Amino acid sequence: MPYRFDQIIDRSQSHSTKWEKYAGRDILPFWVADMDFAAPEFILEPLRERLEHPMLGYTERPASLSEAFRSWLAHHFRWQVPTEWLVWLPGVVPGINMAVRTLAADSRLLIPTPIYYPFLGLAENAGLDHRLVPLQLSDGVWKMDMDAMAQAVDARVRMVCIANPQNPTGRVYSLKELEALAEFIERHDLILVSDEIHCSLVLDPKVQHLPIASAVPDIAERTISLFAATKTYNIPALGCAVAVIPNAELRKRFIGTRADLVASPGPLAYIASEAAFNDRSSWVPELIVQLRKNLAELRQVAGHRMSHLEATYLAWLDIRDLQLNDVSGHFESHGLGLSNGAQFGCEGFVRFNFAAPPDLLAQGLERLSRALEKK
Repeated sequence: MPYRFDQIIDRSQSHSTKWEKYAGRDILPFWVADMDFAAPEFILEPLRERLEHPMLGYTERPASLSEAFRSWLAHHFRWQVPTEWLVWLPGVVPGINMAVRTLAADSRLLIPTPIYYPFLGLAENAGLDHRLVPLQLSDGVWKMDMDAMAQAVDARVRMVCIANPQNPTGRVYSLKELEALAEFIERHDLILVSDEIHCSLVLDPKVQHLPIASAVPDIAERTISLFAATKTYNIPALGCAVAVIPNAELRKRFIGTRADLVASPGPLAYIASEAAFNDRSSWVPELIVQLRKNLAELRQVAGHRMSHLEATYLAWLDIRDLQLNDVSGHFESHGLGLSNGAQFGCEGFVRFNFAAPPDLLAQGLERLSRALEKK
């Protein structure tokens, strides 16, 4: 049976963060990375079965979850990892914060921007410092500026933090780019943290996602790679993620930062993620087909403003020519709730979540077209 990606589901009574933000206003939300598609039945059904049991107490992580994830990595990326490399977490954001806390107190982070906004708070959260290095925009494609990154390195820089696929620009870094980054990491004796949560959402058929610790194994011992099924299967409230850390000493330090601050996932999160990692159905391929159609529709409206997007369902739009003093207010006045690029470290851009049923997207694109008109 084909999956339904055309059904508009009323979320008004579900306390949806995405929709509650504009409750009571004629504003359609295309901001937070939460798809307006129903989670697949093969995830919902085991959740229902588990809820037949009346007890939801503290839950040990099932060994089958790690086996499902290891099989998923091998199936999709031909990456064989032993169970001991895995550290299970309630989300990727707690994971990147734990990674930063493995560093000494006088350390500094290097972060290419724009970047998913929690990255911009990592240093402050840990009482550290950071240096932000802008990605290079060339012919609509965002790339790491290795020369600028080299200039930003000093004796205190100990870690580089990236997202791949990149959020918010939608880049999938090529093997050549990953090899250049690996050489940089090795040369400067650094640790690399890579958020790979969108790795299953590659839309450009000419590219493929490559986990850097697998693609460039020479630096695997310097890496912390973070994965989760939550974005791909639209189950972000069932927080469950995993860090892959090949280096035993780094892994020990990472686990040691957990203290009593980072809880374990709950039973429903374990069940949903295991079902997702065991998935070999047509769910993801059919989702990708719908997202490609949506992207084509968005491109017709956004045109040259939209960066070349290879992955994710998050488009990055250049609005610098509009010279807006109030970016959010401008788009809200046109009935659109978008993410302001300033929160990703790059003013003059907005992020548009196009993972929506076609009829809902069409309403949003009509409003976007008006909002992008120069006055």
